[in-house]
Amino acid sequence: MLRGGSRSFFAASLVLPRGVRDPATALYAFCRIADDAVDHGADPGAAIEDLHDRLDRIYAGAPRDIAADRAFADVVARFSIPAHYPRAMLEGFEWDAGNRRYQDLSELHAYGVRVAGTVGAMMALVMDIREPLLVARACDLGVAMQLTNIARDVGEDARGGRLYLPIAWLREAGIDPEGWLRSPRFDERLARVVRRLLAAADDLYLRADGGIANLPSACRPGMCAARLLYAEIGRELERMGLDSVTRRAFVPWRRKARILADAVLASTRTPTRLDATVLAEARFLLDALGPHAPRAATAPVESPRERQRWPRVEDRIVWLIGLFERLERLERARAPDSGAP
Repeated sequence: MLRGGSRSFFAASLVLPRGVRDPATALYAFCRIADDAVDHGADPGAAIEDLHDRLDRIYAGAPRDIAADRAFADVVARFSIPAHYPRAMLEGFEWDAGNRRYQDLSELHAYGVRVAGTVGAMMALVMDIREPLLVARACDLGVAMQLTNIARDVGEDARGGRLYLPIAWLREAGIDPEGWLRSPRFDERLARVVRRLLAAADDLYLRADGGIANLPSACRPGMCAARLLYAEIGRELERMGLDSVTRRAFVPWRRKARILADAVLASTRTPTRLDATVLAEARFLLDALGPHAPRAATAPVESPRERQRWPRVEDRIVWLIGLFERLERLERARAPDSGAP
């Protein structure tokens, strides 16, 4: 599910220590299933109601006999994940089901916090991080990724009747939102809006860097990889002239391999002083943490067997580069005429 649903997250997960990778995969599975149930189900309202019931059972310690629910129940119990987090995520899915519009960047941040910032915050807890400012940086990273996704999927969303670009930004660019949605097309006016959205994402990526630098050393390469891989989607979109209406930006496997190598170097940076800024729209996530508990003395580490298999993260990168080259050849063989990377 992870491999097929998010190639960038899958690539980043390969350099996470197993103590984080396994619960992170369980977290991703539940979030993916919940998102798909709302997006692709015949009755989104019924799907959301059912998901709330599943969460009730998960937090009661009696999950349904569904693999993703059982795994997620284990994760929320082991890492004391507040119920507010997945419930806020479901609220964001409700906004999707209601085809909600966002007037400005603050409203879009509020949406991004729910559907992606919550996932970043839960990932922080899985890494045994509970310091509020580090959780805030994890939320920044999730929201930045969501803004990147929105910039990449403008055309796809419009063809599905959805519009996530800030309404005020469209009007300032001289675009009538409803008229454009009826007949979506790309022009320089829309390019300015997409560029502005990518700039907002980049601001959050830069703020998240300080949080990544303060993670346990075993977790830094994977999270740095996730950050760099998603930001690269924005760079690829810029190379395409910011046209995400007629085309969709993809980062080729070969470039992903180079980015993973860069992530190893970037993850060695000295921890820096954390930015004290907190997205106002994310404050409720920090309030849900409760009293601050110090980080556990022992950060997540790999098992002795895993350390013996891959003694250095640099060795993983060499292995991954070879893997990505093989995957790239396989993809080209499956679609020789599609130009797929």
